[in-house]
Amino acid sequence: MIFILVLLLLVLLVLLIDWIPQFNTWQSRIKIGQVTDIKQWQSVVTQKSQQWLKKTPTIKLTDNSRLIIIDLLRGNYKRDAIQHWQEAALVLGLTASYAQTKNEKIKDQVDAYVNRKIKSDGNWVNPITESDGVILGYAFIQTPWLEHQQLQPAYDSLWHLIKELKGEHTTVTYKRHTQKFRYVDTLGFICPFLIEYGQKFKVPEAVDLAIAQIEEFNRYGLYPNQFIPCHTYATQTKLPVGLFGWGRGLGWYAIGLIDAWRALDDSHPKKQEMTQWVEQFARMAMRFQRDNGSWGWLILQDSSRSDSSTAATLAWFLTNAAILPSLETACKQSTEKALHYLMKVTRRDGAIDFSQGDTKAIGIHSQEFDILPFTQGFALRTVSTLR
Repeated sequence: MIFILVLLLLVLLVLLIDWIPQFNTWQSRIKIGQVTDIKQWQSVVTQKSQQWLKKTPTIKLTDNSRLIIIDLLRGNYKRDAIQHWQEAALVLGLTASYAQTKNEKIKDQVDAYVNRKIKSDGNWVNPITESDGVILGYAFIQTPWLEHQQLQPAYDSLWHLIKELKGEHTTVTYKRHTQKFRYVDTLGFICPFLIEYGQKFKVPEAVDLAIAQIEEFNRYGLYPNQFIPCHTYATQTKLPVGLFGWGRGLGWYAIGLIDAWRALDDSHPKKQEMTQWVEQFARMAMRFQRDNGSWGWLILQDSSRSDSSTAATLAWFLTNAAILPSLETACKQSTEKALHYLMKVTRRDGAIDFSQGDTKAIGIHSQEFDILPFTQGFALRTVSTLR
């Protein structure tokens, strides 16, 4: 009898672990998109971002929604590297919000988060060992009120990691075991940090590496004459591998290019050429924007689901590209449409919904669309810097 009761309890526990997240998602979508005033929307998005910086939701590795307990026990449910770019985006968004509002509570929360990540000697509490985490260093290094000289040991460790991942090659691999490929993700993870770090701490080699990373991807990872990124390219054959037009891949390219371009000193000899890349990418991105302001998770396929993470990152790109006179009007209109879409998919509690889940491998993309703190952060970053 006791055995049967224990067995029933275990079965109930397994069912609850599966059912509770699905129920929460269902109920949270009731009356979605009710906020239509952009200032009010910015306020609820900010509040959710602050809440998530304190306790960031786990973004799962798998699309599996049945017998989740098996993934938990096997360690296949979550990974720190995925959490790094969620948290980095929240810091970037809240830093931009503070710059606009001067809300001291936001600044205090960012400081508290940094203190949880960095020890008193300036090193990481938990050392970052993968390229995914470098964007967290970027979020810190571009936060203007932090004492960056005190944080230099943490920044130096990221530079050392990047050089390890580069090895004897001319560019940086995504993971140590992926030397045969160069992923578009890596542009967003490392290039903005390399520019900021290289210029702030007088390491020109870092700046040169960031530009080389983008240049080589432009040479081998873009669809000819279209400026549409592929997921990756093979280092030996120089041939593209994976999907062209993967939405968040556009987002990673957009972050890598626009943040590197913004940070790069105007006197740098590559600044003008990078400006041309910004214009080419912006025109391509706007061409594939849908009437409702979104982009599909696969931009080349009209029937693909809209992806909020693509909308948030491309909105960030376009609001910055709008400083170019030739793009100003079109980019502002496109950004406004993207933000209108994001408002329509924002839950009652301020969480932006319907972002594509984590990619599993080359050509194996998630079909889960849910919350993603990464999206939240870039949406907040965009709306906080509108011109």
